[in-house]
Amino acid sequence: MNHLQNLKLLSFPMNNLTGQCIKLQVISLAYNDFTGSIPSGIGNLVELQFTGGIPQAIGSLSNLEGLCLGYNKLTGGIPRKIGNLSNLNILHLASSGIGGPIPAEIFNISSLQAIDFSNNSLYGCLPMDICKHLPNLQWLYLHQSHLSGQLPTTLSLCGELLFLTLSFNKFRGSIPREIGNLSKLEGIYLYDNSLVGSIPNSFGNLKALKFLQLGINNLIRMVPEAIFNISKLQSLAMGQNHFLGSLPSSIGTWLLDLEELLIGDNEFSGTIPMSISNMSKLTQLDVSHNSFIGNVPKDLSNLTKLESLNLAYNQLTDEHLTSGVGFLTSLTTCKFFRTLSIGYNPLKGTLPNSLGNLPIALESFTASACQFRGTIPTGIGYLLLSSNKPFGSILSCFGDLHALQWLTLDSNVLALNIPSCLWSLKDLLFFNLSSNFLTGNLPPEVGNMKSMIALDLSKNLVSGEVPDGGPFVNFTAESFIFNKALCGAPHFQVIACDKNTCSQSWKTKRDNMEIPAPIDSWLPGTHEKISHQQLLYATTTLMKTISLGKEARACDAKDSPPKSCQDNYLLLKPRFQSVDVASTLEYLHHDCSSLVVHHDLKPSNVLLDDDMVAHVADFGIARLLIETEPMQQTKTLGTIGYMAPEHGSDGMVSTKSNVYSYGILLMEVFARKKPMDEMFTGDLTLKTWVESLSNSVIQVVDANLLRREDEDLATKLSCLSSIMALALACTTDSLEERIHMKNVVVELKNIRIKLLI
Repeated sequence: MNHLQNLKLLSFPMNNLTGQCIKLQVISLAYNDFTGSIPSGIGNLVELQFTGGIPQAIGSLSNLEGLCLGYNKLTGGIPRKIGNLSNLNILHLASSGIGGPIPAEIFNISSLQAIDFSNNSLYGCLPMDICKHLPNLQWLYLHQSHLSGQLPTTLSLCGELLFLTLSFNKFRGSIPREIGNLSKLEGIYLYDNSLVGSIPNSFGNLKALKFLQLGINNLIRMVPEAIFNISKLQSLAMGQNHFLGSLPSSIGTWLLDLEELLIGDNEFSGTIPMSISNMSKLTQLDVSHNSFIGNVPKDLSNLTKLESLNLAYNQLTDEHLTSGVGFLTSLTTCKFFRTLSIGYNPLKGTLPNSLGNLPIALESFTASACQFRGTIPTGIGYLLLSSNKPFGSILSCFGDLHALQWLTLDSNVLALNIPSCLWSLKDLLFFNLSSNFLTGNLPPEVGNMKSMIALDLSKNLVSGEVPDGGPFVNFTAESFIFNKALCGAPHFQVIACDKNTCSQSWKTKRDNMEIPAPIDSWLPGTHEKISHQQLLYATTTLMKTISLGKEARACDAKDSPPKSCQDNYLLLKPRFQSVDVASTLEYLHHDCSSLVVHHDLKPSNVLLDDDMVAHVADFGIARLLIETEPMQQTKTLGTIGYMAPEHGSDGMVSTKSNVYSYGILLMEVFARKKPMDEMFTGDLTLKTWVESLSNSVIQVVDANLLRREDEDLATKLSCLSSIMALALACTTDSLEERIHMKNVVVELKNIRIKLLI
């Protein structure tokens, strides 16, 4: 037993147990005659997951000083009798699955120093006298708990408070000015609520403040200038509000410890202060989507720890750009740089050659619509340079960027051949070279780009054969339109290839072809702009394919199912193509260097080819995430019934949103019920219906999958029950509790093995 350190389930009734099973998650000690005390070593079972409700009797432990039940799978609410624990110092129930309102009695325990109810399904308001009896409270963590109402002014009575964390809730009204009296406060987290009004002037008195996060609210007016004088600030996040005014010129004099300045998507104006270059600890700087004007600070070389810079969507310029000594050149000293976005600013001029010296760790460089001219500097890395006017050839050095995932060079004046080394970039997901003057053959290596999601070579002079396998199965004619010398399959709307005289005939045709008349319409500024749907058309047409939903329903036809579906094992087979879907999501979530969120996963977007292999299609509203920002907010909604709750209510998407949609897909495929079925009204949804019948799977799954005369009925019932349990694990409301796709794939493969499918 001493060596079973990865054991997760242990059930040995009527035995004596010893050992060091530190990975134990479930323990059953029923029907024993235990005596004595519970051993202190049980505290080492850090992964043990409690279930059920918190017993009321826990309120009788009058000497208890700490109650930590976080990260379990509890149900029910917080017992009122916990309010009897007069000696309690720490109450930690984060991510435990509890729900309901917070009992008012909790806030009468005067000895409490820390309360953490974060990431649960609570509801209701905070009591107006919340801190009247909490003189010792130092940590109040209630983020992501579905709380609402107004912020109590009596929060100021918690004089020892260090951290106030109320982000990701539904609080409304204004921020109480009394909070500015909490002189010891180090962190204020009010991110993503519905707060209105302005930042209280009293916040300028919080000299110990290190973290001020007010993003995604409806706050207005000017930011009190005194806030920019709080020298201990490390994070100032105020993005997605309606703040006005300019940044003080002294910002870089006082905020020398600042690591994050995130003020994007507001209404700031004026210039970016030159003193910002003194803030040497900055790792993230986002001033995008404002109305800043004037030159970008020339010397940013002192920002050696900078990882992300976003200046996009302003009216910024750089008078030093053409001389090679502008802000882009100064950034070459930032060795930790990962993302640079300067698009939609009238920077003009040429890209300096020094840009090729940007750090090798750079993941994304976006400079769309900056009115750049000239050649692309040798050595430049990951980039989006659409709608500029660089000319010349595509650099072969792109082929050295083996982790490159997104390359966009559309609507420029690029010519000559596409470097063959580009076709060896096996991790490339999005590749857009449309509306240029590129020539040359598509080499056979094109078919090796197995990860490609979207490709656009339209409006060029490319020739050769378009592959018809691998990811090219997902591409449509729009990816290749206006390339007269291409040949391939009919669905690409190009002429058929002459297999006998392929290379020579195409060389002749290329050498003798006339330049098509509409070439002027391809020039930048006169062609139709490409929208976000450039990704959509690359994935929506699969010739000789059918959707996962249609295949399952074809085998389920009540009148006369196809002969190939007569055996109910074959009825199960198309449904188990969902394993392919899970494997695809696992790759996008865990094996790409940038996380990919599909954003609209449903059966009609899963297509089966002739070999019954499932392909995930329609990445039209997909999003790329980075590890440092695994969750983003979006106003683009997926399909009702398949969206995760955090997506529909707060607009937040992450890889866990895909997991939720996949769980709904599993339910639909195996229950043969759509989320929008007419039977689902009011509070009854596909998920709640499956959940209510979780102990009677035979009432949930499609009746065609089970026959009482089957000899292996018990095995099928067990496997189908496991599938529905897995679907429910995918669709938990709590992001923390929602299963990972890696585990989903393992579970499904094990179930398929049991069924010998």
